Amino acid sequence: MKKVTSILTNKYLIVGLFFIVWMLFFDQRNYFQQKETIAELDKLETKKRYYLEQIEKAKAELTDLQNDPAALEKFARERYLMKRDGEDVYIIEDSLATTK
Repeated sequence: MKKVTSILTNKYLIVGLFFIVWMLFFDQRNYFQQKETIAELDKLETKKRYYLEQIEKAKAELTDLQNDPAALEKFARERYLMKRDGEDVYIIEDSLATTK
């Protein structure tokens, strides 16, 4: 019994436990805040990768449009509904998508 009380009253153990509790729950950079920050960082890095991929796709498309007249024509016809002389363009809209 004396050995147990001497361990529990050890000042180094008490200070060490106080320090651990303080760092886990009360410090400005506590464990839970760090966990949230790391999760947010992971999300931002995922978004960064996505946007870098989109930039690369856009650069490839731009290069293709600048160098290939057929690709430029296809782009103009799809995006801006341009047509050749004597050609009709029909736009078909999904009625379910427009009612929402």
